[in-house]
Amino acid sequence: MITAFQSNAFQNNAFQIGGVPPSPITDTHDGFTPEEIKRAKRLDKKIRERELALIKAKRADDEARKQSFRDLIDPKKVVQKQENKLQSIQEVKADKPSVDTQELERSIRYLENQRENLVKAVAHRQEALRLRTEYLILEAKRLAELDDEETILLLM
Repeated sequence: MITAFQSNAFQNNAFQIGGVPPSPITDTHDGFTPEEIKRAKRLDKKIRERELALIKAKRADDEARKQSFRDLIDPKKVVQKQENKLQSIQEVKADKPSVDTQELERSIRYLENQRENLVKAVAHRQEALRLRTEYLILEAKRLAELDDEETILLLM
């Protein structure tokens, strides 16, 4: 006999989700054209790439900051000849700017804004289609009422 409650329904791993959660923009047949779906996927890919670059830049910056603290706290003892060589290398590193995280954050915001605009455009197109359909239904009802009135007038 089968009952509504099954004894094996509550297992420890019943609600575990494997893998990465899906992207927020997927093909749901909500009015997205194939070109818009491709564009949304490209935008998501660019956003992921920029976010990874931002994470790497922040990690490198944190590591450089930690290393500078370590060097200030416990400076390495080196021979005078090697010290001159190290100073010249440090000067080269000082001239080279680190990765600008603000630029990466700005590009991520820009790409997310484009993705939102794409979703808004699809929503506007769906709303326009809904209004057009509603208008056509009301127009058909109006014409049916006019036809009924003309029939009544002809019968009189």
